[in-house]
Amino acid sequence: MNQPTSPPSELPPSPVMPTIDLSAPGIGHGYLRLPHSSNESAWGVIQIPLTVVANGSGPTALLTGANHGDEYEGPIALHKLASRLRPERIQGRVIIIPAMNYPAFRAGSRCSPIDQGNMNRIFPGRPDGSVTEKIADFFQRYLLPEVDYVLDIHAGGKTLEFLPFAAAHILPDSAQQARCEAAMRAFAAPYQVLLLEMDAMGMYDTAAEMVGKVFVSTELGGGGSASCSTVGIAERGIHNFLIHAGILDDTPKGSDSITLHMPDTRCYSISEQHGLLEMCVGLGGPVTKGQVLARIYDYTHTGVVPTEYSAELDGILAGRHFPGLIHNGDCIAVVAVPT
Repeated sequence: MNQPTSPPSELPPSPVMPTIDLSAPGIGHGYLRLPHSSNESAWGVIQIPLTVVANGSGPTALLTGANHGDEYEGPIALHKLASRLRPERIQGRVIIIPAMNYPAFRAGSRCSPIDQGNMNRIFPGRPDGSVTEKIADFFQRYLLPEVDYVLDIHAGGKTLEFLPFAAAHILPDSAQQARCEAAMRAFAAPYQVLLLEMDAMGMYDTAAEMVGKVFVSTELGGGGSASCSTVGIAERGIHNFLIHAGILDDTPKGSDSITLHMPDTRCYSISEQHGLLEMCVGLGGPVTKGQVLARIYDYTHTGVVPTEYSAELDGILAGRHFPGLIHNGDCIAVVAVPT
């Protein structure tokens, strides 16, 4: 798989070229190399770091971080795994890409500074599109068909903070959903969520699920940084995920998770104004329908009564806006229901 050729379709071959053979046994460290001519580098390339560890026959797992560039638990845990995992410990193949949207990761931003592309809203991508679309197209047409299990490690980035959870989606294929849920449980995050997306179009999750893969995502913290606790959850979860996939023969780590459910859009509270945010419930705290979740103050005047935002259902606060200032259209809070 050194030189991608076009799969049977009308699309041209991907311009992304792996610098290592993704099918070779042993350990390979290299790049996904994408030509990119810019003011700074006329004949330059974007080099996305890549590690492949393979031994014998068995399933293939694709492990990714920094789908959004300001989320760091995945990159840290996957860089550590890439330096430690040895072929003799596994049966099958592990493809490790610590920073999926590498330009965004380098910039410390959610979206790519080159084309403003949000990797998790741009699938299936285009081989003749923007930089982000070209990367997504390579994952869609060349990587996803090669793998059995996909783990994409997210956190809240600079603008959100979450309880540390692993997530699976409600799918039209109940058997596939059951496989994804089993892998989510195996990850053994402190919380696990059957996740309702506000908009699943263009997501990497959806791309993987539509071609029948076992897909697990996470939200492991936020605030544009990582803690020793959340990195530890990511490392333990990767270990357990590979055991569940039948690739790693070892003992799972961790304990039972608290299961949460997000039944509908009532889970999301969205700001309708700009202002100064006061959260009224702590992350993980219990919430009752009608309870005030947050107040937003008009910071251009004193003496103005703040606008209150209340919960639309009972549950716990699973996520919250992180910065102290908030804007119209920002997500204020996410309420999930324990099950």
